[in-house]
Amino acid sequence: MRKTFGAALLALAAAMPAADALAQAANPRNTLVILREIDADNYDPPRSTARGAGEVIYMMSDTLVALDFDMQTVRPLLAERWEVSPDGKTYTFHLRRDVTFCDGRPMTADDVVYSLNRFIDPATRSPVRWRAGPVKEIRARDPYTVEYELNEPFGELLFQLTLFFASIVDRNSVERLGQNFGVQGFNGTGPYCWSTWTPRQEMVLTRHPNYRWGPAGVYQNPSPQVERVVWRVTPESQTRLAALQTGQGDVTQYIPAIAVQQLQRTPNVRMSQQQNYFWDHFMGFKVDKPVVSDPAVRRAINMAVNRDAMVRATWFGTATPADSYLNPAVTGFDAEAARLVPRFDQDGARRVLDEAGWRVGPDGIRVKDGQRATFLVYGIQTQAAQQYLQSMQADLRRIGLEMRIQMWDATVGWGRLATQEFDAFVMSYPYVTATDAFSLYFNSRNRPTPNRMNWNDPETDRALTEAQTSVDPAVRAAAIARAQRIVAENNVWFPVAREQLWVAASARTEGVRAHGIYGIALYKGLDIRLTR
Repeated sequence: MRKTFGAALLALAAAMPAADALAQAANPRNTLVILREIDADNYDPPRSTARGAGEVIYMMSDTLVALDFDMQTVRPLLAERWEVSPDGKTYTFHLRRDVTFCDGRPMTADDVVYSLNRFIDPATRSPVRWRAGPVKEIRARDPYTVEYELNEPFGELLFQLTLFFASIVDRNSVERLGQNFGVQGFNGTGPYCWSTWTPRQEMVLTRHPNYRWGPAGVYQNPSPQVERVVWRVTPESQTRLAALQTGQGDVTQYIPAIAVQQLQRTPNVRMSQQQNYFWDHFMGFKVDKPVVSDPAVRRAINMAVNRDAMVRATWFGTATPADSYLNPAVTGFDAEAARLVPRFDQDGARRVLDEAGWRVGPDGIRVKDGQRATFLVYGIQTQAAQQYLQSMQADLRRIGLEMRIQMWDATVGWGRLATQEFDAFVMSYPYVTATDAFSLYFNSRNRPTPNRMNWNDPETDRALTEAQTSVDPAVRAAAIARAQRIVAENNVWFPVAREQLWVAASARTEGVRAHGIYGIALYKGLDIRLTR
């Protein structure tokens, strides 16, 4: 397959010049065509956790604060400045006075209060309302000042408010459209405005004529440089690449791993990579299930799999083997916890199982107290997951463990992953800080999902609470480090890979730079321009 795919890319590159000239001539002069793999079910900020929704919502709306390309620095956006009370419970945001919605109506503090209260309102049924923190009250002190009061400190608040779930939207449009807001229309303050949406085909946005408040320090331009943006759904990877090289598409982050190196050598394609991209793949173990409840089994699994070879064979150099639970570049990363993750050692894995009483049976699978060393893994059906699970399966068989694999289509998979039917699961996810990642997955209150491991440890909970609520940065750092060490010592996960983010752009497209917030490449795209 690799040879065939590479040959197809070379053929496309050779044929490109003539085809490109024709295609570019036919394209609207100032329309940016973005190619993506799938659509989203809706574009209402608090009601969707899909990356496909977020990548468009970021262009149609703004948040109080923005995240810089380093994935650590929070910048002003709708709020030009803010203060935090000494007890860490009250954030006062001072708003810009020149912001308008796409329909021309000025934005005020009432709009911010309405949007954020709608985010946390149980009636909205937002699956991520916990990201707003333990809110006591959000209120408008005057038309351009918002007070955000918490019941207890929440050190993650500013990072969480950079995410698209906290976007500010127009109350009038929400009340007029009801459940169809983000389906039949949208009115935000972002650089682009909703024009049309044809589900599973394309979303068309037009330039917000008043927009000039892009986050300073993040982009060179405070205003959008393109008149029209088309988000075009192109499910087939080879079709996306052909469209990119023949000028029928301008940008995509949905690049098959096998094609990245070839595209880097293709003269009519510009490639951008985000080094500070936090999107990780892992296997989690249900620690209260037979076989994987044994710490020795979980440790042996971590030792038995040749992670480096597995990741190379799956991602062709476009992902990094995950030798720790978190990306070393993320805020709150603890190097000592990373050293606790076992390294590849199959002989050592066999000794661990031997010492724990797991004996090799006549069929090569180990047995202890009448229990065969077999466990069932669930995962969403993707090419990468299928590839690396088969590799893991082979390595584990060599030490006497049997891993059974059940893959599910995404339309039903998330429901199956909310059950107790399986022993382990694989998943990938974005995060912005160490506390963000660990609070999501390892807090006992999040059982049975997203804490699908059923990890229930009071010490971990105490460390996470301290990491979230302390007003002292040093105390927060020590607490989240403690949580990482507890989890790593217990081998609750098998870290798989740290996915890289690449964005490919056509020859006529300039200013494309991979961002990466919530796995999203273009963010607001304010520096993107077309040369023809």
